[in-house]
Amino acid sequence: MGSTCPVVKRSFYYRGSHHPLNMKYLSSLKTKNLSGKICLLRADFNIENAELSEKNIHPRIAAVLPAINFLTKKGAKVVILSHRGRPDTTSFKFQTSDFTLKPFAKILSKLLKEPVGFVEFSKINNLTNLTKFNFVRFVRFKKDVFLLENLRFNPGEEKNDKKFAKRLAILGDFYVNEAFGVSHRKNASVEAITKFLPSYAGFSLESEIKNLSKAINPRKPLIIVLGGIKIADKIGLIKNFWNKADGFLIGGGIANTFFAAQKMPMGNSVYEKEKLIFCKKLLKSPKIILPVDVIIKNDSILDIGVKTRKNYAEIIKKAKTIIWNGPMGYIEDKKFKKGSEAILKAILESKAFSVIGGGETVALLRAQNSKFKIPRSRTSNKFLRNYTGQASSLRGRQNSKLFISTGGGAMLEFLAGKKLPGLSALE
Repeated sequence: MGSTCPVVKRSFYYRGSHHPLNMKYLSSLKTKNLSGKICLLRADFNIENAELSEKNIHPRIAAVLPAINFLTKKGAKVVILSHRGRPDTTSFKFQTSDFTLKPFAKILSKLLKEPVGFVEFSKINNLTNLTKFNFVRFVRFKKDVFLLENLRFNPGEEKNDKKFAKRLAILGDFYVNEAFGVSHRKNASVEAITKFLPSYAGFSLESEIKNLSKAINPRKPLIIVLGGIKIADKIGLIKNFWNKADGFLIGGGIANTFFAAQKMPMGNSVYEKEKLIFCKKLLKSPKIILPVDVIIKNDSILDIGVKTRKNYAEIIKKAKTIIWNGPMGYIEDKKFKKGSEAILKAILESKAFSVIGGGETVALLRAQNSKFKIPRSRTSNKFLRNYTGQASSLRGRQNSKLFISTGGGAMLEFLAGKKLPGLSALE
């Protein structure tokens, strides 16, 4: 059926399911003996201050709420682990607002309707001298939910240092990964820690695995919408889906690189010179669908045009499965959001199963929530439905056709068929 990708060998196409039978899930955990236990729950709070809001909750915050509610209702204590940004651990003031996790404790307290204790590094002496006894004593006589300060304040986190991971593990009885967005990274709180504690995939992580696996085994026609600046980030996905996809709708800076490969005049438009040969080879296939018109300002291509929006919407309408990663234009300026908004509208009106991911794409969804009344992302997990509370950051009815991934790079690597260290560690 599909043509052979001109830049990849057949052996690359599909590497199998990422939903291994021997992975342990929080949804299957026996809950009778959780009372008094301490769960170390890895979250992904790598969110900038501008994206923090108590009204329009970020999906990465929403993702952990069901698991926290579930665990605390079963009598367990929850210690949340996360990172934020890339602080310089050699000359860094821990309380800098761009990196501290302190604001998240306040937001979580309101969402969970109970106080969330924030544990500063000064209180736990950078984990060096911390023992389970004194931390457990601190936890048991205080609150049910705690948030540790940014783990990247310790250099051992990014180094996947086993000693640091072991010191973290001392704080709890078992570990739950709810951070799909960092599961492609070999960090101490993602991979190494699983060597020291019974470890489980949380509700949100399980939902990511199931829904992305569904996209890997799609109903046809399958349409993949690719935008953003760099095609380099999407090469693995293109290769892995080349035989499965019926078409790739191209926009953003990625489209510019294809235009440049056709030797079109680019003016001041951003494109990747080192990927021109790759794009030129892909253009031999009718699967690559480019904009027929664009919006230009200051000699730069900044969005797809009106005709392209209509063309893409018609193609999306006929799809049974849709994957979207990356905006169609320079969405930082509202004048150039129209192409991305048109794609979003077409997907919401479609009957296809759709997966949407990527930081900028999800940010667009959040910004357009009230305009389009975006339904909550799908979940097949009964625990997630029972313990959601205020977990959804997207208002409206539950939609079994739409899944919004919390992963950017992790989603791309998963869909590219790569093994994610954070998932492999749970097997």
